Amino acid sequence: MEINVLFFGMLHEMTGCRQESVTLQEGSRLADLWADYVKRFPRLEEMSASLLTSINREFADRSQALREGDEVAFLPPVSGGEEDIFQITTDSIDTVELVERLKSPADGAVVVFEGIVRNHSAGKRTLYLEYEAYEPMALKQMCLVGAEIHDKFSIDRVGMVHRLGRLEIGETSVAIVVSSGHRKAAFEACRYGIDRLKQIVPIWKKEFFKDGAVWAEGEGEVRVLVDARAGDR
Repeated sequence: MEINVLFFGMLHEMTGCRQESVTLQEGSRLADLWADYVKRFPRLEEMSASLLTSINREFADRSQALREGDEVAFLPPVSGGEEDIFQITTDSIDTVELVERLKSPADGAVVVFEGIVRNHSAGKRTLYLEYEAYEPMALKQMCLVGAEIHDKFSIDRVGMVHRLGRLEIGETSVAIVVSSGHRKAAFEACRYGIDRLKQIVPIWKKEFFKDGAVWAEGEGEVRVLVDARAGDR
């Protein structure tokens, strides 16, 4: 069976490749694939204890079986820069503080994206939003997005904070901050970050109206109308 393998950060420097297709026997597991790479590149052994791995963009244990066409990613023990920030919180997001924590004298640009709770959706007046998440997985996926950003763009640090719980109109639901020596990389990395967060981080939004509520799922809404009184309980 054919498997697509990706290497991020220092791992692609140690192996000399970012991506390759490999052939494995049916029934092979992630641990078997890793063992094959350690034989080819013995320096990888020193990373073994703290390595992060994913299958089809979901974090995976090395005992997991592989299937035809799977995409496997090997990530270094620290996903992103040493001073990156990934958080999920129920408190208000202080974007100014986040910028101060991330920027450095070597940076020539800091780009900020804030997702704001707006007062309308599909022609209806929004009262408030509620966010929930599968928090352990969401944080890991945010780290994975951070690793991808560092691998694709010449940036210094990235911060990604998402708020959960009830949010009122005008409040910040998510903030992404990217610092870089140059503005082009910072802009592109920030855009990539919010797009990928929407795609793979397990956070869900419920929007409340006077006559009910709807869940939004991913980039498209799944419009399941909920009785307004049930939504308030």
